[in-house]
Amino acid sequence: MDSFEPDGNGAAQDSLPPPPPVPPDVVPIKAESEPVKKVAPRVPMARRGVGSKGQKISMLTNHFKVNVGSVDGHFYHYSVSLSYEDGRPVDGKGVGRKVIDRVHETYRSDLDGKDFAYDGEKSLFTVGSLPRNKLEFTVVLEDVTSNRNNGNASPDGHDGPNAHDRKRLRRPYQSKTFRVEISFAAKIPMQAIQNALRGQESENSQEALRVLDIILRQHAAKQGCLLVRQSFFQNNPNNFTDIGGGVLGCRGFHSSFRTTQGGLSLNIDVSTTMIIRPGPVVDFLLANQNAREPGSLDWNKAKRVLKNLRIKVIPSNQEYKITGLSDQFCEDQLFSLKQKSMKNENGEAETLEITVYDYFVNHRNVQLRYSAKMPCINVGKPKRPTYIPMELCSLVSLQRYTKALSTFQRASLVEKSRQKPQERMNVLSNALQSSNYGAEPMLRSCGVSISSNFTQVEGRVLPAPRLKVGNGEDFFPRNGRWNFNNKKLVEPARIERWAVVNFSARCDINSLVRDLIRCGEMKGLRIDPPFDVFEERNQNRRSPPVARVENMFEEIQSKLPGAPQFLLCLLPERKNSDLYGPWKRKNLAEFGIVTQCLAPIRVNDQYLTNLLLKINAKLGGLNSMLSIEQTPSIPFVSKVPTIILGMDVSHGSPGQSDVPSIAAVVSSRQWPFISRYRASVRTQSPKLEMIDSLFKRASDKEDEGIMREVLLDFYTSSGKRKPDQIIIFRDGVSESQFNQVLNIELDQIIGACKFLDENWNPKFVVIVAQKNHHTKFFQQGSPDNVPPGTVIDSKICHPKNNDFYLCAHAGMIGTTRPTHYHVLLDQIGFSADDLQELVLSLSYVYQKSTTAISVVAPICYAHLAASQFGTFMKFEEASETSSSHGGVTAPGAVPVPQLPRLKENVCNSMFFC
Repeated sequence: MDSFEPDGNGAAQDSLPPPPPVPPDVVPIKAESEPVKKVAPRVPMARRGVGSKGQKISMLTNHFKVNVGSVDGHFYHYSVSLSYEDGRPVDGKGVGRKVIDRVHETYRSDLDGKDFAYDGEKSLFTVGSLPRNKLEFTVVLEDVTSNRNNGNASPDGHDGPNAHDRKRLRRPYQSKTFRVEISFAAKIPMQAIQNALRGQESENSQEALRVLDIILRQHAAKQGCLLVRQSFFQNNPNNFTDIGGGVLGCRGFHSSFRTTQGGLSLNIDVSTTMIIRPGPVVDFLLANQNAREPGSLDWNKAKRVLKNLRIKVIPSNQEYKITGLSDQFCEDQLFSLKQKSMKNENGEAETLEITVYDYFVNHRNVQLRYSAKMPCINVGKPKRPTYIPMELCSLVSLQRYTKALSTFQRASLVEKSRQKPQERMNVLSNALQSSNYGAEPMLRSCGVSISSNFTQVEGRVLPAPRLKVGNGEDFFPRNGRWNFNNKKLVEPARIERWAVVNFSARCDINSLVRDLIRCGEMKGLRIDPPFDVFEERNQNRRSPPVARVENMFEEIQSKLPGAPQFLLCLLPERKNSDLYGPWKRKNLAEFGIVTQCLAPIRVNDQYLTNLLLKINAKLGGLNSMLSIEQTPSIPFVSKVPTIILGMDVSHGSPGQSDVPSIAAVVSSRQWPFISRYRASVRTQSPKLEMIDSLFKRASDKEDEGIMREVLLDFYTSSGKRKPDQIIIFRDGVSESQFNQVLNIELDQIIGACKFLDENWNPKFVVIVAQKNHHTKFFQQGSPDNVPPGTVIDSKICHPKNNDFYLCAHAGMIGTTRPTHYHVLLDQIGFSADDLQELVLSLSYVYQKSTTAISVVAPICYAHLAASQFGTFMKFEEASETSSSHGGVTAPGAVPVPQLPRLKENVCNSMFFC
């Protein structure tokens, strides 16, 4: 601080008067913040041009052209405040729309007949202004019990458990008075939409498009749809498909407005969400727990899954929210019933202690067939429970299921929601027609009209890159695929010291080993006979997974002369084996042994070849590579040392708020190759999307971040060269987070480089890959998917920013989902063609398969590495019982457990393959 250097304007600081003395207890702030001001935040780059290589192809896309008639008008944004008569704020979701609809009906003339677009919470929009900047209304809603925040009414209006409480509350709960305050917040010019289409995006243009999206949501809400962001699901059993466990897949539609080069468009796509199976609560619980009869249900589990779900009760047909289950079974659960006919000496009604079962059967004459030996459903408050026998309760339709799906549920959902391109187009045309947006008054009042035709776009099909395999052979993949029939691996590893471990899988191990060695030989992979086969002892089979792995390792250590190079592990279950995580952790983190797991169900030569591809990659071999790596002739990348990174963050399942997120960074090594990678993985705060451990300064000389180990590995594996170019592929971030990637994450990476060498200034390319979008492409006049290598960089791309869509893979089933690449920064200066070809080439270097994949390999590897480390930790068990189940924790609120570090001899391997 006391060095006198010229400041940023070039004026020498010593011409200023000396600063006043600083008191000892004061920390000067101004000088600290000065440098920060000089750096303007980075923003996504503009498009420099479009590509021209490849064969032209005409396609249709699920964007529908939108015309906006009124350009001069304004949207007016108002804040909405809802409260009860006594001033308490309304917190229940779902009530807001009913209240605002009633305001609209009752006070239409006071509102100049204006239509509303209401987001269901605190924002309301109109076209043109309301008569005054602040309006207050009082409305009465008759039956609020059907909403999600009902109170303590008894199941059908008779005196019931807690009837005296209900009596006191009867008036307010049958009809409720609400106070509504609408106050002016902002004015949004519709012209902002036109500006955005010319590439001049602003806060106003984002708000104006948000208003249009809110109009679509409101339109769907009025039709009784379940709303999930911009997707809408109707209560139509034809759209439901059972995926097991009491969960249904529900098909609906996504629709949102997008600004594109071709103007404003409405993007409509098929969307699927999971809902709870409606109907009797008991039937749902049996399906959810895969139980045969109610006696075998786990009621603690049932309580967790039922909490906050809505039910209808017979015979009254009233709706309630479940708050819990009774502690005792229906035949034992007591409550106090007031006896009107019996009064004590003070003239008050006497209370009778009675069971819920007795009350319903004898006092209400309700037949109960099977509720006696089950808990009751509680729909009351914690201190004032209201119990209802389970068989009288049915789950209401369209309630989202937000917990993680099992492997089998996910597979079933994917299989049942697939649609061929032609079928999807028909469904989307019908959806647009039946949505009847033309009749929506708010859209009409801003002059919005929507075309009913799919938008036509021009694409280009890029040729597949030439691949190199063993014996100097090279070839072009056909239709995004190839195989290793009569081919050798380009760089086969040698497998010498290895053994087989069998965790009670049924299998003829001798013939498996014989076939594996034979297949390896055909591919040029030398495999010696295994040292031994370790069979799990019968007495260990019922032990917990960690103990089974420990026992097996004790046996391996006692019989093997030294650490093996490789272990082949046979698991009894094909998916989600409990042994997988502990086994991988033991091998990689404690012993540094490469391992390959398999569940030997259908073992043939094709299966064994795929297995060998994974084993070879893990042991440092290469299966195939790009011919342009060998020459080397990749534009820009081959001339100057270049590292390619893939970055991804994987989060815990929805509803698990205390499961740490896992950040993975995969990096290329041995430049000029771009087919070999390693991974660094760290935990971070739950649900935190930005990677916070790229640069972690521990002291003046110590950096514990990911980038340091990435850069040092590149340096040692690439002939002591530092990368002068760093190409970053980032997965899983939305458009609203692009600036954070460019500023928060990139600043950390630059910090890590400068920490290693102050004078080092590498050039950066930052590309975000998105799979989670709703744009699809269809071949005109063909039932097939678009061919692999199809790229689109015009018409439906961003009006200004540098983005393109690429379908690198061959879509064999369903409709191909293109990857949307956003080039946020390019300091190297790639042409559009060179960059698109590089991205396509990186879809062909995935060592696990003989196909082009849908997204660049480094991102795929980052995803695999994060998933594999997730199995090490098995966080889920802690989370199931956590108190914040289903809640949301602020990032950083939970101490994050650290991941184990891999042993030195495997940490630079492709262990994640």
